[in-house]
Order: sequence, then structure tokens, then C-alpha cells
Amino acid sequence: MSLHIPFDNSYARLPDRFFTRQPPAPVKAPRLIAFNEALARDLGITPGPEDELARVFAGNQVPTGADPLAQVYAGHQFGGFSPQLGDGRANLLGEVAANGTRFDIQLKGSGPTPYSRMGDGRAWLGPVLREYVVSEAMHALGIPTSRALAATLTGEPVFRETGALPGAVLTRVAQSHIRVGTFQFFAARRDVPALQALYDYVIERHYPDATSPAELLDAVIARQARLVAQWMSVGFIHGVMNTDNTTLSGETIDYGPCAFMDAYHPDTVFSSIDMHGRYAFANQPNVIAWNMAQLATALVPLMPDQEKAVEDFTKAVHAMPGQVHESWRAFFGRKIGLAEATAEDEPLIVSLLDAMAANRADFTNTFRALSDGTPRDEFLDPTAFDAWEKDWRKRLEREQAPDDVMRAANPVYIPRNHRVEQMIAAAVAEDMTPFNRLCDVLADPYSPRDDAGDLARPPQPSEAVQQTFCGT
Repeated sequence: MSLHIPFDNSYARLPDRFFTRQPPAPVKAPRLIAFNEALARDLGITPGPEDELARVFAGNQVPTGADPLAQVYAGHQFGGFSPQLGDGRANLLGEVAANGTRFDIQLKGSGPTPYSRMGDGRAWLGPVLREYVVSEAMHALGIPTSRALAATLTGEPVFRETGALPGAVLTRVAQSHIRVGTFQFFAARRDVPALQALYDYVIERHYPDATSPAELLDAVIARQARLVAQWMSVGFIHGVMNTDNTTLSGETIDYGPCAFMDAYHPDTVFSSIDMHGRYAFANQPNVIAWNMAQLATALVPLMPDQEKAVEDFTKAVHAMPGQVHESWRAFFGRKIGLAEATAEDEPLIVSLLDAMAANRADFTNTFRALSDGTPRDEFLDPTAFDAWEKDWRKRLEREQAPDDVMRAANPVYIPRNHRVEQMIAAAVAEDMTPFNRLCDVLADPYSPRDDAGDLARPPQPSEAVQQTFCGT
């Protein structure tokens, strides 16, 4: 085999009840459609010929050193607890260590597992390309995320409500796939030895400075608080913030019905399965605190004084919304040119957002235009911006380089929903040009390009995407 992946598989050395060992299911006619060469280099992977890459990343050939397995976990899904979930269509090939960090390499859409819950274990091309584009865009935006190493066609159809669709497999890279739901799985079974083993593993892999479950909880809360504030600063809505989609590493993961806002409104929801707005844009800080409460509950059995642990953990979780808000203020302060926003600056931020919501101003373009254009053109009533601008200009007089701060905080390009859908439709018709173009432009989202003005344009009414779907 020419392809070399320097595997060192630590999760596979945990007790057998953490996973089921099995290889990915082979497919009829694997064909490589995308390979992230830059990421491969960073991971120390030596690629082989294209047909070999296709076989490996579609699941037809297990690479040397891999130890394939499907992970088990539980989770709260839209508030309801499922005591057993797990990788129903994913296969963890193994791990590599690069630059002092360990990374999982996982196939997504690689066939059924014992955790499939009557699913087919497969993915169709649309969700695979959506996750590839959006996760790589999030990385370029500087937001912690899983990443895409490869995408392959399977040569087999998958069947969804709309009929037969082309099957595909995504190769996903993450610092780990350990979730809040992984802890919940063992806590629900009162399996304290497994909880202890998982805790020890997470400490060694992600939080070597933490010395207790309480310190682990604090560290995860800090990462997740910052992450959600970062999402909001670019108008991102995860869409399915279940505890099984919340990582201990603090990375964005599982991009099923995710979306970026065009016109700003805090109550925006795109996910077709979020019928009550549980995961709406502005509710994400509340949800992540709720998820951290579930992690805290799962950690309590590891504490010698459980009554005190409940009291201490409750305080930590209740303090989390304040941490999200502090990060939110810092990120949004920079979006309006304030290097160090204070509590006194919050009314200025909030009043702009209120005016944007009332006037259906485009989120991304309004903020970018603060340094590079004319924001008032984004408002249905331009005088709404004029009234705010006077106070803003006065505040900027105390800043050293506000335009530089804003350009570094406000992207020109995001994966707009209508462009992603157009890209998927083209790919189904075997035209990968829009996919390749999106990947190219979104790799440098803060730099304007003369040839990409259309990718910064909000959708026309006929192009607007009203709902996004998880793809399963």
C-alpha cells in the first residue's frame, strides 16, 4: 500500500464496552471526489494513488495500522434522553498524533453498525459535501471544528424520502469524538469503573492540567462557552445541539442541519427537526449550559462527596451563561472595531443588532461594511443605521486601528445556504465546479476577491433556503 497513515490507536485500548470492533462495509464502485492534501500533510499522511485513496476512504480497504470500531454513547436529543445511541453510520479507523495533538480519522457513511437503530448506515452525497464545505470554512474562520480529509462516491444509491440519491462517504478528522453523551452512557448504567476509565482518558488526551472531575467540568465549560460565542459571531446556527453532538474537546461537530444566517434575527431557526426553536440562534448559550449540566450530572459518581459535588457543579453550570456572554461581548466588540469591549459598550452592540433585526439587514455584509463599505444600504430603513452611527463614530475615537480589528473579525464570505444547495445540486449532476470554487474561496474568508462577489451576495427571494435537513 502506497498510502501511509501513522496510526497510534489509544481509544481502541479502552475496555471493549466502549465500542464495537468492526470494519467499514465495502461499496460497489468507490470514486474519490475530494482529498484535502494540506490537512493530510499536517497529519503526517503520505497519500497514494487516487484509486487507492478511493478504496480506503470509501471503506473497501482497511489501511495498515487501523483498528476500526464504532463508538457507543448516549445522549439527550431535543431534551429527551436516549440511553444508547452510538456511531450508527460511522467507523473510527484510528488516530494519528501530529504536532503534539492526537486526531481521530473517522469514516462517516461507512455502513450499518450495532448502533444503527434500523438505519441504513449510509450517507448521501448532499450531507457529505455540506459537511466538507462548512467544516473547512469554519476552520478557516478560526473556529474549533472537526475537519474534512476526503469525500468519496460509493457507486451505490441510498434511499431517502425523495427517492434514490448518490451514496457517499466523508472522512472526518477531529481531536476526538468523545461526547457528553459518552459520559452519559456509562453514568446511566452506574458503571463507575468505565466512567473512571473514560475520565482518565479524557484528562490525558485533552486536559492534562485538570486534577479532578470538577476541574475537568470547568475546563470543558470554558471551551464550550467560547465556542458558542464564536458561532454567534459569524451568524452560525448548529441546528442540533444534542448532548451526543457536544464534544469534550470543544470542537464543532456534526453539521447535519446547520446554517449561517443571511438576514439577522435572533430567533432564526433553519433545522427542519427543530420544530419548537430549541436550538434557535439566540438560544444556543442556554442550550450549551443545559448540556454542561448533563455532563456535570454524569461526573457526580466520580466525586468522593457527591452531595457537595452537586452543589459545586450547580454553581459552575449556573455561571456558564455569564462566561458565554463575556466571550460574546469580546467577539462582537471586535466586530464593531473595539479591541477590548467593556460592559459599557454592550448597549452599542445590542442597539446595532436590534436595528439589524428590525430592518432585515444581512448579518455578514452589514458587519463587513463597517470597515469596507456602506452599511446603511443593508437596512430597509437606512436612517436606522444613521442614528446608531453617530454614537459608534464617537466611541471609535478612543480606538487605535478599528478598521484592522473589524476586518480581522468580519468575514467577507460564509457558506451561504443557497450557495451550498446550488453546489449540491450541481454535484448530483456530476458537476464539481461549484464545490471546488466554494472550497477555494472559503479557505480565505476574510480577503475580498474580484472574482467572487456573487458568493458574498445574499439570496434572492427565489433562492432563499427556508429549512435545512440532517441528511439521515
